Amino acid sequence: MNLTYLTTDELAARIKYNARTIRTSLKDSVLFEGRHYIKPFGGRKTLYLWENIEEDMVKVSSNSDFAIPMVGGGVCNG
Repeated sequence: MNLTYLTTDELAARIKYNARTIRTSLKDSVLFEGRHYIKPFGGRKTLYLWENIEEDMVKVSSNSDFAIPMVGGGVCNG
């Protein structure tokens, strides 16, 4: 399976979130290392796995028990 690797800024543009919000609020709370992102070669660079993120966003949007924190402080229940 070919995966699309995205930087934080590229992911932010795709999902319409601020890159800072991804780094401070979403990473490690709804985006998990190994599933949604990797740090290749043990480095500091974070690369997000678009296909896994997209799959989980669609899956979660049909589950009303899950909420995604929004930039303005509210939540999106799908």
